[in-house]
Amino acid sequence: MTQRHDSTAEPPPGPGEPPDLPLEFAAFCELHRPRYLSYARVWLPDPERAAGAVQQAFAEIAVHWRELLGSSNPTAHAWQILRSTVEEHTRDSGLPSGRPEARERPGRPVDDDLAILHYVVGLAAPEIADVIGTDTASVAGRLRRTMLREASGW
Repeated sequence: MTQRHDSTAEPPPGPGEPPDLPLEFAAFCELHRPRYLSYARVWLPDPERAAGAVQQAFAEIAVHWRELLGSSNPTAHAWQILRSTVEEHTRDSGLPSGRPEARERPGRPVDDDLAILHYVVGLAAPEIADVIGTDTASVAGRLRRTMLREASGW
């Protein structure tokens, strides 16, 4: 007896991800994984550590997936999970907060992350808005403020 391959079957869960996740979760991961990895690599230069942090974040997002979908902004909540996970991995690596210039401040201001996504990762304001779950105008305004704040310190 031959087995039939069902092309509509969902992909198997990744390591640490619970089974029976909907196709929407797989699509969310596929959409955000490259950008999440680019962000994680800024703080965790070792590609394996960065990938591990992103995988851990997706596992946590998976656990809370149905709850996140019921929230007012699932993408923003998922971004916060990623941010926290990357920050945790950064602390675990022995560096106070990844990059030397950020060591003076506890945690990372959100606007610094926007600047990283724009200037280091190379995302435009609409792409950043999509990744962090906000609107493009807000991202553009916050990027301008960050640029002005940094320029005034030079």
